[in-house]
Amino acid sequence: MNDLTYVTGNYGKFISVKGHFEEHKINISYYHCDLPEPSIDDIEVVSKEKAKEAYDIIKKPVFVADSGFYIEDYPNHPGYPGALVKRSGVSSNIEALLHTMKNVSNRNCYFLDCLTFFDGENFQQFLGISKGTLATEKRGISKKEAKSNLWYVFIPKNCNKTIAEMTEEEFDNREDERVSATELFINWYVNEYSKQN
Repeated sequence: MNDLTYVTGNYGKFISVKGHFEEHKINISYYHCDLPEPSIDDIEVVSKEKAKEAYDIIKKPVFVADSGFYIEDYPNHPGYPGALVKRSGVSSNIEALLHTMKNVSNRNCYFLDCLTFFDGENFQQFLGISKGTLATEKRGISKKEAKSNLWYVFIPKNCNKTIAEMTEEEFDNREDERVSATELFINWYVNEYSKQN
């Protein structure tokens, strides 16, 4: 099957999805690059711009994956930080986030993922969502497949552990009603794209 390149500056993102592709006999390679992000609070626009940049660099079919993090009752800014999660500094300063949220009772939040594929001619985007709540303290251990420091404080729906506290088996088998952008992409790539190219 056609080779794909995952362009990201976060090796944990690559590790976290590599096995899913291998299960479907899709070869993916990792290209390390911190792509510039437009300062727009729209995850689909951000992801599309980064896919264009990635293709311009390596001139082969690529995909990028971006995550926004949305906190329902973030003080004075509902839905913050959204697509600005990286640029806002929220994910790099968990202690400050917990301090800001310490008196907020509604701790509902969610990750919104956007995976964008570009082969030089065609764009295809896939959206995934994972709902949950924000813990009151940082919990768990560092993992090589961690996509974000927010894994220390994000408790998926129907779970009582942060992602960073979960074993690999618990993580893979959690029943949090999530929609995986990666799985949607793999399904499309295997059943539609690869049969036409």
